Amino acid sequence: MGNKKIGVLIGGSGLIGGTIVNFYKTRYAETIDIRAPSSKKLSIRDDKDIRQYLTDVNPDFVINAAMASLGADGQLAYEVNYLGPVNLARAATALNIPYIHISSSATMPTGENLREEDTLPLSPNLGNYAKSKLMAELTLRRMAEQEGLDYTCIRLAIVYGAHDHKIQGFHRMFFSIADEAMPALFTKRHTFHSYSNARKLPFLIHHALANRAEFSGRTYNFVDKNPVDLATLILTIKSYLQLSLPKEVYVPYWMAKSGQKGLNVLLRMLRRIGLKANMPPELMFLDNFYKPQTLASKRLQESSFVDPMPNETIFTRLPDLLVYYLTRWSHENLIKTFKDCVEKEAALGHAFVHTPELLLETVHSQGIGPFSDMKRQRNGSQEAAPMQ
Repeated sequence: MGNKKIGVLIGGSGLIGGTIVNFYKTRYAETIDIRAPSSKKLSIRDDKDIRQYLTDVNPDFVINAAMASLGADGQLAYEVNYLGPVNLARAATALNIPYIHISSSATMPTGENLREEDTLPLSPNLGNYAKSKLMAELTLRRMAEQEGLDYTCIRLAIVYGAHDHKIQGFHRMFFSIADEAMPALFTKRHTFHSYSNARKLPFLIHHALANRAEFSGRTYNFVDKNPVDLATLILTIKSYLQLSLPKEVYVPYWMAKSGQKGLNVLLRMLRRIGLKANMPPELMFLDNFYKPQTLASKRLQESSFVDPMPNETIFTRLPDLLVYYLTRWSHENLIKTFKDCVEKEAALGHAFVHTPELLLETVHSQGIGPFSDMKRQRNGSQEAAPMQ
C-alpha cells in the first residue's frame, strides 16, 4: 500500500465516474488506489467536506466527474457544477496535485468543427446546466493563469456507454425508441452531432496524469473522430430492435416547439392540482435536435495520446449496448411495449441482413489480429523444440 498512488474521484456513481473507477480497479489495482467517496463522506456542495477529506486522504490527484441533473434548479446547478469544482481546484492547488475536470459541450454553441476556444458567451439567458459548466471552465482557466492550478479540462459531447443508471442523454433517446414513445423523427435531415465514448475516457485521463507538462492548463474536446447523423442513428436503433416506430417522417421544428410549449402548459396545470410532473430535462436541448454540433478533435489527435480503440464508434457499440440496456430495463419493468426476449443473436442476425457494414466495423474494432494466446503458445513451442 505504501508505494501506491492515491486518486480521489468525485461523482463515482454516474456513467463517467463509474467507468473511471472500474478502469483503475481492474487495470492499475497494484499501483493506484482510487477513492470514490459517497456524498455522505464528501459533499461537493460543502467546502468544509472537501477540505477535510482531501487533507485526511492526501491524494496524488483529483478527478471531478460530478454533475447536477440536467433539470436542476439554479442553486443546485451553481453549487454542484460551479462552486464545487472551484473548491476542489482550490484544494488541489493547496496540495500541489493535478486536477482533472470533466466538462460538457453544453458550454459551446451549435455549429460544425468547433474548436476548444469556441465557447458560448456567459449570459443570463443560458440554461442552468450550460451556465454553471461554462462558469466552471472560466474560473479554472483563471486559476491556472493566476494561482498555479495544474489542471486539465476534458470536454465531452453526447456520451454513450454501459452502466448508466439514470437514463439520461443518449440513453433516454434509446429508451424512448425501445418503448415506442417516439412516433416520428424530431430532427431534420443531415443534422450531425459529436459523440464521446465513455470507456475510452479513462485511458486519456491516465495518460494526461502521466504527462503533466503537455496536458497541464489545457482543454481538450474528447469525441469520436467522425460525427453522427441523428436520424441515421435513430433509424439504426429502430432497425436493430425490429420496431415499427418511429416512422421516417421528419417533424418540423416549429411543430416540435409548439408541442413543447403545449406540454409545459399541461404540466403547470397538473402541478396546480397537486400532481408531480416534470418536463424531460433533455427537451431543454430541443434546438440541438435540429441544429448540428460537431466538435473538432484535432488538438487531441496531435497530442501524444493514442486512441486505444480507434475503430470503435457508437455504431459498433450498438449491439452490446442494446442487449445490456434492454435486458436491464426489462428486468426493472421499465419497458412495457418491448415484449420480445432480448437475444444478442437475434439482433445480430437482423443487423447482418439489413446493416452488414456496421457488423463489419464491429468485428474490425474488436480485433482481427492473430490470437495472442495461440501465438504465445506457438512461439514457446518453437523455442522448446531441439535444434536440427
